[in-house]
Amino acid sequence: MRVQARFFAAYRELTGASHTEVDLPEGATVADLIDALRARGPSFAALPPKPAVAVNLEYAPTDAGLRDGDEVAFIPPVAGG
Repeated sequence: MRVQARFFAAYRELTGASHTEVDLPEGATVADLIDALRARGPSFAALPPKPAVAVNLEYAPTDAGLRDGDEVAFIPPVAGG
């Protein structure tokens, strides 16, 4: 199956990409996606092991299952004051 990973703000700068497509086996989870991305090399390896993500615009845990065509947004931490 193929999912779309989207990166915002600091994660976009870190990876050098605003989005990428990833092929994963059926039954894959968000954690599997993170592992696949981190294996792509140094810029992606800098992603945290458990970043905040949204699957199809809804926050999701890393054990959430994925389906073909899902969009996973990586949401960087923000500081405020």
